[in-house]
Amino acid sequence: MNRERQKIETQNITLSLPKNLLQRIKHIAIDKNTSVSRLLTETLEEIVKKEDSYENARLYHIKILEKGFDLGTQGKVTWRREDLYER
Repeated sequence: MNRERQKIETQNITLSLPKNLLQRIKHIAIDKNTSVSRLLTETLEEIVKKEDSYENARLYHIKILEKGFDLGTQGKVTWRREDLYER
């Protein structure tokens, strides 16, 4: 089976980093057998994935709260405040 990799459009950016940080990043990239560019891309992709996941969860839970919960009362209050709290 012959699969072609999907070409992803990229854009170059200029990034200013402290020299000592860049040196450490280069060593990490070498240890992981990858490039600094790929290492940064994977890290940024992970950040975006976490943010998207958080946002999806937030919207899901807001939707649940807006719908409300069925507490088995069919929306009717069958007790009085005085019954719940002794004074």
